[in-house]
Amino acid sequence: MDAALLLALGLLAQSLCPSAGVPRLRQPRTLYPWRRAPTLGRVRRAWVIPPISVSENHKRLPFPLVQIKSDKQQLGSVIYSIQGPGVDEEPRGVFSIDKFTGKVSLNAMLDREKTDRFRLRAFALDLGGSTLEEPTDLEIVVVDQNDNRPVFRQEVFTGRVLEGAVPGTYVTRAEATDADDPETDNAALRYSILEQGGPQLFSIDPLTGEIRTVQVGLDREVVAVYNLTLQVADMSGDGLTATASAIITLEDINDNAPEFTGDQFFMEAAEAVSGVDVGRLEVEDRDLPGSPNWAARFTILEGDPDGQFTIRTDPRTNEGVLSVVKPLDYESRERYDLKVAVQNEAPLQAAAPRAERGQARVSVQVRDVNEAPVFQENPLRTSLAEGAAPGTPVATFSARDPDTQQPQRLSYSKDYDPEDWLQVDGATGQVQTQRVLSPASPFLKDGWYRAIILARDDAFPPSTATGTLSIEILEVNDHAPELSPPWGSLCSTPDRGSGLLLGATDEDLPPHGAPFHFQLSPRVPELARNWSLSQVNVSHARLRPRLRVPEGLHRLSLLLQDSGQPPQQREQPLNVTVCRCGQDGACLPGAAALRAGGAGISLGALVIMLASVILLLLLALLVALLARFRQQSWDKRLLHGLQDDLRDNILNYDEQGGGEEDQDAYDMDQLRHPAELAALGAPLGRPPLRRDAPFGRARPQVIRALPTSPADIADFINDGLEAADSDPSVPPYDTALIYDYEGDGSVAGTLSSILSSLDDEDQDYSCLREWGPRFSRLADLYGPP
Repeated sequence: MDAALLLALGLLAQSLCPSAGVPRLRQPRTLYPWRRAPTLGRVRRAWVIPPISVSENHKRLPFPLVQIKSDKQQLGSVIYSIQGPGVDEEPRGVFSIDKFTGKVSLNAMLDREKTDRFRLRAFALDLGGSTLEEPTDLEIVVVDQNDNRPVFRQEVFTGRVLEGAVPGTYVTRAEATDADDPETDNAALRYSILEQGGPQLFSIDPLTGEIRTVQVGLDREVVAVYNLTLQVADMSGDGLTATASAIITLEDINDNAPEFTGDQFFMEAAEAVSGVDVGRLEVEDRDLPGSPNWAARFTILEGDPDGQFTIRTDPRTNEGVLSVVKPLDYESRERYDLKVAVQNEAPLQAAAPRAERGQARVSVQVRDVNEAPVFQENPLRTSLAEGAAPGTPVATFSARDPDTQQPQRLSYSKDYDPEDWLQVDGATGQVQTQRVLSPASPFLKDGWYRAIILARDDAFPPSTATGTLSIEILEVNDHAPELSPPWGSLCSTPDRGSGLLLGATDEDLPPHGAPFHFQLSPRVPELARNWSLSQVNVSHARLRPRLRVPEGLHRLSLLLQDSGQPPQQREQPLNVTVCRCGQDGACLPGAAALRAGGAGISLGALVIMLASVILLLLLALLVALLARFRQQSWDKRLLHGLQDDLRDNILNYDEQGGGEEDQDAYDMDQLRHPAELAALGAPLGRPPLRRDAPFGRARPQVIRALPTSPADIADFINDGLEAADSDPSVPPYDTALIYDYEGDGSVAGTLSSILSSLDDEDQDYSCLREWGPRFSRLADLYGPP
């Protein structure tokens, strides 16, 4: 077919089949516009080229497509050219044109799936390069061929459907594509199932690819998964094909009831224990393991009226585990016959067959063991009066042995008695006190004392029971109220001040304490004439003078009574200081000395005490002076009277010398051979003079006054140490002695001061801390912690 024929066919197609919405091209009058038509009028020149269609994959190349001409010049005087994709744009070299004849040729194979049409521009120039025609469009349409197979969107399609589904149930959908022209049969796809691996249970819609069930009989317990082979073909099923797989999984429903593996089970359980497993009940279920359709649930129908057993499900094996939740008693029942049933967690389908072994019998034999004794009442609560004497009965905390077929003897003992207050009879369990319990015991919690008693049998091995004994300590009214404080001050006239507010305290707990009753002592009738006492509240009263009373200290006697049963009362003294008061009811400054008496010490007593202290200080000073002057002569007489070696005597270690190696500071011969020195006439007991002193004779001792208060003791000691350091008649203060040698005999007796410390346990050494830092260490050693 030549180019002229192709051009004629294109014009004929446009005239017969115009496109909607596209202006119809005016049909040219002649195939070659440069030739004149035999008409009466002038021939119009045509420079319009209709679209040219060419099939893809054309193999005869080069292939002529069309010839374009211009009638403005003679043949051979026009130069033709084309531009656009496929010529001078990518893909290059697909089309070409003969520049002298205007013939357009196809030089390469076309692929419609890559480019479905080409739009070129055609040009006509004269030999001088001038434009003869306006550029015109040249459109080349690529005609599709069925050169592409359909392709499934995925290799494997999956779907799920319940077993037993009715026909027509949707499962899944297969989808495929085709790269050919969708407007042609080349892309008209049809679906089909090639293979199902069994009965025809599924169908596929050829147009949409939907897969549905077509008949009943889907049973997961028979076939759980179906594998289908799918096919898709173009050309409406007659063209190219492709295959894929469809995996359809059946979802389980509860269409199988669980069944016991046997009609009867035998087990054994020990008595007196709980929370233990007795045995397992095996069941079978064909449904999907792990699902609610498979999980078993057990129920005890008969034989357990007291709820002593329970059955739980093992999630791994689906077995029923029989357990004891309440202790069994062999003496009361030796055997249990249980009737149990099993069913699934999910309800069974109505159409499912009933189980043949949905129930079973379980026989449990109880095994006899040695049981622990049982307290008849545990915990046992009782009460006891405060301050109960030793030997007071508290309670009988007895137990019984549940092993009636094995008679045994019980014994009782204490396990917890923090105050060691109680005594337990080992044979009867009778509890009594063995001493008086202190009300201040830290083990009394809110008035309750707790002890633990043990009961043990004589079996082998023995069993022990623990019982709690709680004793309420009843409060006893054994303390009378006391004034707090027993002194005070008020104005001398009734119209001044608010009087004296009196309070009271009681060591007893309610109801043996407040309210308190305040009363002037009836033994002194004149008190009621001068004073009035009015109750303020349950624990306070107010004292006022009835008339003007003299200033000074007044000693009153009050009678206080509590509200206990029986009530306790006490007559107590009250020191009242009466003073002059101003308009505001406060004591004037001139009454300061009188207010001091409110502490219970009068002015005359204070003067007597001060005079006594001064006299004692003078006597102590006198004794110290006499002892100072007699010390030297007394030492001489003492040394002359010694006949034995003095090395075992207690030495005066406050004169610390250099020891045996220091022969200059201290003469050791006086210690080792005192008898020889006495024979030689050497003066015994005189301390040698210190050679480091500036003078060779003793410095006269200065008499110092004794301290008058604890605060002066530290200064007194420091002054004494300084005087000893500078005294040339004694060894140096910092000279060391050898204390490991004290002689081998003693003529002196035992120092009573050492043994006297055994009886000074109640001595208070805390006052040593007030004497300065040197005595603080002694206070820490001998004082309270």
